[in-house]
Order: sequence, then C-alpha cells, then structure tokens
Amino acid sequence: MVTQVNFGPLEGKRYFAAAGGEDDEEAFVEVTESDLIAANYKKLNAYKNFKCSSHNKFFEVNVYEKDPVNAHHWRLNIARPGSDIDL
Repeated sequence: MVTQVNFGPLEGKRYFAAAGGEDDEEAFVEVTESDLIAANYKKLNAYKNFKCSSHNKFFEVNVYEKDPVNAHHWRLNIARPGSDIDL
C-alpha cells in the first residue's frame, strides 16, 4: 500500500501477505519488500486507488503474485526457445 499526500510526495510504502488464518483480524501480516523479492513475488497489473478528501491523502493498493505466468505471453523466459513451446 502506497500512501502519499494528494499531488505531493510519497509518505510510505507497506507490504502485506495473506496469513492464511481464519480470523479476519489476522488475515494479513506485514512483510518487507526484501521478503517479496526473496519469495519471487511480482507486481501484477492490478491495483485500486483510494482518496481521502478530509485528510488530503491518496492510497494505492497494488497486487503481487508469487511466480506469475501470463498465458498471453508464452515465452516466460527469453532463454527458453520458441521451438520448445508446445501449442
């Protein structure tokens, strides 16, 4: 989650991961950016923006996924030759 003043500087970035618990209060746990990198999470093209007019704040929520595969782009890795793709 990215927090910033409207049309101003970023105030901070925080990352959360699903905890897998059944309790709604403990559904997510805060992690670091290096945790996401080490676990091979990638940022997807999925986000939601929120604006709080009374606090003059802007919030952006981005979605990350572990080892994402885009079915539209079959060549996941450029080192993988196109002839290896079984259509």
